[in-house]
Amino acid sequence: MPTKKREIDLSDFPPGTVTEYTTLVCLACIFDIFTKQLNLAPRTAFSEIKRHTPAIEELTTRGAKRPYFDSDEKHPHCPYCGSAKRWLARFDTYCIEGGKTTDAPRRALLKKMPQSGDQFLVLEKKSDSRAVFFEWLDTLRLQLDLSNEHWLLEATRNYLERREPKTNWEEVFGAMRAVRRSNRLAEGWECDGGRLFLARRIYSEALLIQYLVSRSQAHGGMTLEGRLTLMDLIRRLRYSGYLDQVGITEHEPGEVFEKLIDRLASTSDWSRDTGDRQRVSTASGSDRVIGSKKTTKKASRKSSKSRKSKTAGPAAPDEIIAERVKLHYIIDRRDFLEKAKSVYASYAA
Repeated sequence: MPTKKREIDLSDFPPGTVTEYTTLVCLACIFDIFTKQLNLAPRTAFSEIKRHTPAIEELTTRGAKRPYFDSDEKHPHCPYCGSAKRWLARFDTYCIEGGKTTDAPRRALLKKMPQSGDQFLVLEKKSDSRAVFFEWLDTLRLQLDLSNEHWLLEATRNYLERREPKTNWEEVFGAMRAVRRSNRLAEGWECDGGRLFLARRIYSEALLIQYLVSRSQAHGGMTLEGRLTLMDLIRRLRYSGYLDQVGITEHEPGEVFEKLIDRLASTSDWSRDTGDRQRVSTASGSDRVIGSKKTTKKASRKSSKSRKSKTAGPAAPDEIIAERVKLHYIIDRRDFLEKAKSVYASYAA
């Protein structure tokens, strides 16, 4: 919108945990419905419109329906009735993923917001980790310019921000020209001049994210290693040892792909050590170990003898429990209320 946007300070939230939506609404369409079709007086219509609470789907769904619409034009017009900008209002919506890293800054943000006049609405919605993951991917895809090869670095940075939110990745990528796989690093990453070297596991997941962002049914997805079909991608992940490392033993490409998606979608803590075979819950409150029990000395000695008598087998797959995720939506109604008052004045005159 050409009108000045009043920003909300989201700097305390980890990157990738907040999704912003902007939706326009035509007040001329709304007032016409109330005054012409329902035969309400302008004052009564204004009172009803001020109390209007949009549904979450109306503000976040791609391709909004009347009276809502999306536009990137500098001087947008209503696609339904042709009304100009003074008849249009803007809703800014912020979707915050619930979790231990976002609960505290979310409560602090809500305390700073004005409480009078319903300038802000806070709505909650239950979702699941898979839906949240694909929404993050879709938002990332819309933000990137896939015609510019630089998007591969940007996609990698966004993945690393979600994986290690405490690292200042903007600073790391400031002078970065290339991302490479490291055959020396067992875990983590390191910089060498203008190159960022990633451990095999992190690099493999970066390729997977790039493929998911850019994939097309006909030509596969673009990655740091060129355009890959699904078969090419799975073959590279298998030869690099990534599939064995995360315990994916299936061979049918569709099953492998589903396992990969479930793994990335079922946990937001991608940096968790796979050597820890305890069950981890990814509830929105916090990651917590489930079923942990104290081991007696007798059991410990028995376990030790058992380990000595058996040869080490392949790594067991991670047992990751994907629990539901709570999403918190903050709806900024300030522009809507101001424009509704202005439009009412026109109708009342």
